[in-house]
Amino acid sequence: MAKNTDPVPNDAPSEGAVLNGMPAGKGRATPSRAEQEAARKRPLVPDSKEAKARAKADLAAQREKARIGMANGDQRYLPARDQGPQRKFVRDWVDAGWHLGEAVMPAMVLVILATFLPIPALQYYAFVGLWIFIFFVIGDMVITSITVKRAVKKKFGEGKVEKGLGWYAAMRTVQMRFLRLPKPQVKRGRKPA
Repeated sequence: MAKNTDPVPNDAPSEGAVLNGMPAGKGRATPSRAEQEAARKRPLVPDSKEAKARAKADLAAQREKARIGMANGDQRYLPARDQGPQRKFVRDWVDAGWHLGEAVMPAMVLVILATFLPIPALQYYAFVGLWIFIFFVIGDMVITSITVKRAVKKKFGEGKVEKGLGWYAAMRTVQMRFLRLPKPQVKRGRKPA
């Protein structure tokens, strides 16, 4: 078998030559394998300090926006347990009234302080008083749960009441008003209609 040893004709375009106004070839040299592998071996995510700082600042801004949105009761930022018109109604109902449960934490702090005093009778009566107070708080939670369920049935209809609204209301009564999330949207004494 004979090799094709024809000489290259003189009229063939050379690399980088222009033929009929268009460049012949691709206009650049083919990269070597080492150059191609080096080009592929770069990190997928930039590892620069500026990129990390920017990502950290963006994440902090998103978290702050979500925290403010949740505190204001924005539906987009609320967790699933707080979403919906019935849950908002229950929050407003609870926030409009005074509840014994708000004073549980301060009462416990007072009892703890009373235990440091070297008066056994005071310590005893502080504990007894705390337990009596807790029974009244439980009664207030039960009453609140029942009245909230009735109010929700009256407003939204008998068959459309979500489950767990009574417990949701009762747990909100135990939280001190300034610590509740989402923040109270109504003033005391203004029950939602």
